[in-house]
Amino acid sequence: MLAFTLPIDFPTLIAFILTASVIVLTPGPDTLIILRYAISSGPRVGLATVAGVQFGLVGHTILAILGISVLIASTPWLFKAVALAGASYIGWIGVQSFMPHGLLHVGAGGKPPVSAHKAFRDATFCNLLNPKVILLFLALFPNFVDRTRDDVPQQLITLSLTLIIINAVWQAPMALSAELVRRWLKNPQIYKVVMYSTGVMLIAVAALMFYDNLF
Repeated sequence: MLAFTLPIDFPTLIAFILTASVIVLTPGPDTLIILRYAISSGPRVGLATVAGVQFGLVGHTILAILGISVLIASTPWLFKAVALAGASYIGWIGVQSFMPHGLLHVGAGGKPPVSAHKAFRDATFCNLLNPKVILLFLALFPNFVDRTRDDVPQQLITLSLTLIIINAVWQAPMALSAELVRRWLKNPQIYKVVMYSTGVMLIAVAALMFYDNLF
């Protein structure tokens, strides 16, 4: 009988879970986008958004294993370019709230205003282009990786899978519970307030990212 052994010892894994959980519970662009699309388009689209965030984390894991994350973080102009691209993308999603044919169509014709494909794509790109996630992989992961061993890629994959599970456990119920909020938003005025508010917050996040990387 074959015994399965984790590439990371149990106490280290528990310490990572506790640390990562605190970070995941801190609201950020991912949380805003999940709530936004779940409220505007229902739980199916909300879960697609959650899946997009996790797919972005898979991309970060691959970049970390290949050493590209280190290259981006250690090259100032490249890091700024990624940060500004992420700020632009997040800002554009926020701006869509104020467009005449944006997201203000809850329950219109029984057709969700945002497709699951678009929600997945937006969440993936926002996560991939978020410089804070790059720094998360560079600042957090090395503290839990033993570089003296020859299984560093396996350790990174284990930590990434753990982070994805923590993310999904927190974000999936958030997307599903947003359906309760959505029922209250049949009133167009209330819905506009909520959508405009999330739009302003996304634009504010983008503005702060621009400020941090241009000044």
